[in-house]
Amino acid sequence: MAPELICVAPVGDRCGEGAVWSADEAAVYWTDINRFLVHRYDEATQAVRTWLFEEPVVAISLTNEAGRLLVALGSKLLWWWPETDRREDHGFRLPGAPRVRLNDGRTDPAGNFWVGSMKNNVLPDGELGEAGPGEGVLYRIAPDGAVTEWRQGLGISNTLCWSPDQRTFYFADTLANEIYAFDYDAAEGAISGERHFFTGFDRGSPDGSTIDSEGFLWNCRFGGSCIARIAPDGRLAEVIDVPVTNITTCTFGGADLKTLYITTASILSGPGERLAGSLYAMRVEVPGLPENRFGVATR
Repeated sequence: MAPELICVAPVGDRCGEGAVWSADEAAVYWTDINRFLVHRYDEATQAVRTWLFEEPVVAISLTNEAGRLLVALGSKLLWWWPETDRREDHGFRLPGAPRVRLNDGRTDPAGNFWVGSMKNNVLPDGELGEAGPGEGVLYRIAPDGAVTEWRQGLGISNTLCWSPDQRTFYFADTLANEIYAFDYDAAEGAISGERHFFTGFDRGSPDGSTIDSEGFLWNCRFGGSCIARIAPDGRLAEVIDVPVTNITTCTFGGADLKTLYITTASILSGPGERLAGSLYAMRVEVPGLPENRFGVATR
């Protein structure tokens, strides 16, 4: 029997993204890139709160300081305290912006924030521009602010996940329809040994992903109306159909980490997709992993 998908927040996002579960708040945060928004869905009350930012908001990370989040905008990183809406500059600036912008980002088990870039396809008014190959870079930002480049020549950077044993890192280039695997060194926060992991799947293109406690990657397929659950050996284990065209990212939440929250996009959607751009949820059998937290350096 197929799992039941529930539309929990019909917010009409142009491009919902960046879902992150906050266990402390029992809430999921996510963004709408093209409307420069961050949403928060409270699981207990089912209420949604929304904040407006000055640029496209592309990713969010928990930190090791309660109440403080790291927010990735198109051109930079911000510290953000949602309870008071206090915002402070982090210090990282994306080289080449606004010709390029940041895209998907997540924190690794060592407390570093990894984020990729791409040709900027969001116009100043939030309307959709053109993406293109070859301008993206994969960055690692350490808690002390040090920035390292790990991959260049990317189309659209997406999918940043680490295996439960912290030995494998997964990363995707949407335009190449390719998910890569790397060896990950948790002690150094470093990757090496790039190899093909999942390629050529004909239902859409790889967007954001999350990973469950058995090491299966749940990859959202933009343009494919589905999520592909991929085994650690790269085999397609399961396909979960979603009733809109563009599935963008997902994260495990709930007290038992068995609720999969799924973001979607209304841009480039098919006719009659009333609920495109909504936040969906479904119950699953295998729990996810707790969110990693970016390290706030003490001074």
